[in-house]
Amino acid sequence: MDLETVFTICNVLSISLWVFLVAAPRWKGTQVIVHSFAIPMGLAVVYAIMMGIGLSEGNGGNFNSLAGVRTLFESDHALLAGWIHYLVFDLFVGAWEVRDAKKLRINHLLVIPCLFFTLMAGPVGLLMYFILRWTLRKQFIVDDGVEATA
Repeated sequence: MDLETVFTICNVLSISLWVFLVAAPRWKGTQVIVHSFAIPMGLAVVYAIMMGIGLSEGNGGNFNSLAGVRTLFESDHALLAGWIHYLVFDLFVGAWEVRDAKKLRINHLLVIPCLFFTLMAGPVGLLMYFILRWTLRKQFIVDDGVEATA
């Protein structure tokens, strides 16, 4: 399969899940499709393959400097891996925002702009959600309800 096809499949898969998050956050299908680990894990496998190929192409890229990262992403495989990285982590954050808002009883319509910006500019959307969360619920600590054990 060529890289353009992999790129398109990953994008379509990701945007489809975002549609579920925005339009049907409480639907049982969304719970299964978006909030399970299956799809992020599948995308992570594609990421690992693309990154492995990209690193093995030996173009001298690395994560030690901005110039090294630029050189690394001259490889189309590494560039695709970087894009999949964004897709997976932004989707993970968006799904968390929806779950957290539900737990805190924040109106989903107020979360939708945060989701849009999480998709388009990840950290900006997360910042918007944290501001919304703080403004409405005065929640600063992110508590998943699980106690840490040593």
